[in-house]
Amino acid sequence: MDSKIYIIALFLLFSISVKSQDLTVLYEKVNKAVVVVLTEQKEFIKSGSSTKSVTSSGLGSGFMISDTEIITAAHVVQIADNIKVKFIDGEEIPAKVISSYIHADVALLKLIWPKKNAKTVKLADSDKVKIGEKVFVVGAPFGLGHSLSSGYISGIMKDTNDKNPFTISEYFQTDAAINQGNSGGPMFNMNGDVIGVVSNILSQSGGFQGIGFAATSNISQKLLIDNKMIWTGTKIIPLTGKMANILNVPQESGLLVQQVVNTSPLGIIGLKGGDTEISIAGEQIIIGGDIILSINGLKFELNDDTLVKVAKMSSEQYEGKSFELKVLRDGKIITLGSRK
Repeated sequence: MDSKIYIIALFLLFSISVKSQDLTVLYEKVNKAVVVVLTEQKEFIKSGSSTKSVTSSGLGSGFMISDTEIITAAHVVQIADNIKVKFIDGEEIPAKVISSYIHADVALLKLIWPKKNAKTVKLADSDKVKIGEKVFVVGAPFGLGHSLSSGYISGIMKDTNDKNPFTISEYFQTDAAINQGNSGGPMFNMNGDVIGVVSNILSQSGGFQGIGFAATSNISQKLLIDNKMIWTGTKIIPLTGKMANILNVPQESGLLVQQVVNTSPLGIIGLKGGDTEISIAGEQIIIGGDIILSINGLKFELNDDTLVKVAKMSSEQYEGKSFELKVLRDGKIITLGSRK
């Protein structure tokens, strides 16, 4: 009996050792494909009765899928004026956003020049992932680049309403440790393939409390590669009801532009962001910017049909088509851009 117990104990210890070794090998296999995303963007700070704009630094993670393309989280780069990608060898290469989908929190970056001897990883089929599977995350929590954490898939959440592309999202819930700086980093399966893009955490303290989320690889493939969603480079909020009335919107609803990246598609055609922070109905917003009323003659309304058409117009930009915006600026309706 003692010898059997001894053999079983040795077997268990061996199994644990093999699993640990497997994770070590997998980390070495994928680590060079993981990058740190460094950003600079404008932020508004209230100083007495006025609001001033300052440049702040941001930090996230990402991973290479080609020698020029990197997937990260949309919230890391959505309104970034400058983006640099830092590699494990210390090299930094400027990058730009070429596709972004803020609701699903995924974005695609393109390097200004290719990374030599690039190490890449591939996207796995996330539909095959099941609750209880072991996963690991590599990223830069609090700037500590190439840190590893592991855990399990705790849940799967889907909102794939095909009628409204602005509400499509799909997330894995995990207990793998995720903190500030991990956003945009890869979640790997135990084959070393990417099944998710780290998004955010659910926390009461601001730190990790055992519940984190990652956008699935399939939703990333669909929105960033198969059907590129345009990067607008804007932060906007919908206006309707009382809020629309307070700001004198000449229709039932519109989009209030908070911030715009000057080099983004909408920044290039002259869309203007706000400059003054105020509180309306307990909500902090930035006013002074344009209010979008229509796109290509389509009046903005908060319904599925309008949003579907807007998404289609956005994606058509990649086919060389342009679009026209009608905006409310300083009490006047003006037209930005031009239609072919």
